Amino acid sequence: MPRDDAGPDFIEALARGLDVLRCFGSHPVPMSLTEIATATGLARPTARRIVRTLEHLGYARTTSEGVALTPRVLELGVAYTLSTGLWEVALPHLRDLVKQTGQAASVAELDGSDVIYVARVEVPKVVAVNVKVGMRLPAASTALGKVLLASLDADALRAALRTASRSPVRPHRPRPVAEIEAELREVRARGWATTDEEVAPGIRSVAAPLRDGDGRTVAAINVTAIAAEVGRRELVDELLPLLLQTTGAIGRDYELIHAAPQRSVRRP
Repeated sequence: MPRDDAGPDFIEALARGLDVLRCFGSHPVPMSLTEIATATGLARPTARRIVRTLEHLGYARTTSEGVALTPRVLELGVAYTLSTGLWEVALPHLRDLVKQTGQAASVAELDGSDVIYVARVEVPKVVAVNVKVGMRLPAASTALGKVLLASLDADALRAALRTASRSPVRPHRPRPVAEIEAELREVRARGWATTDEEVAPGIRSVAAPLRDGDGRTVAAINVTAIAAEVGRRELVDELLPLLLQTTGAIGRDYELIHAAPQRSVRRP
């Protein structure tokens, strides 16, 4: 991330610590200090001090195989999802959607030109789509991302499409910006989006927006299927209506929770 114009209040040490945490996202196995330094662009002594700090706080551990994160890192992501209330509201509805469709369902939000998965319910299958909460994918190549990009105004959309993707995944079918913008106009008009083997071969998906009480898109929800199991017509004719029912139900529950009076209760 560019930091030259971050301003006098920018804390470089904190940013470097977050860089170290993020670098584990593309390395599922323990990393050596040299690998961490290379992945983050930090000097090895700096990487070592950050790792020791993360160990002291309980976010990392060093084994004979290298440095690995601990489950305590999940607290950072859980704090976000619980603060919005979105996960708690969406989970029972996602489970119902998965039972109805026999396919996995996910919730994602937009971050620059990428989507980040914030909730997911899997379905046991021999062949499954390898998507996890916290995973980042190029927005313009996913149904979730198309829905979220289509909700932006013209200036915000141009800024998002100009932003370099931070996802390690590259689109299976990259497309020019003009073609992406034309499709987003169609998505904006009809209110939902599909993908057909754009991120990975053999994967189809349909997504719809999750809106708050003011009609603002706060996230997107999708159903993902293996192309050999679900055809393009079935995706739209059979799965989309169930998805739209789910987004409506989640939106209503989400708005009810946010509209309810909030009170702080002190312990006696």
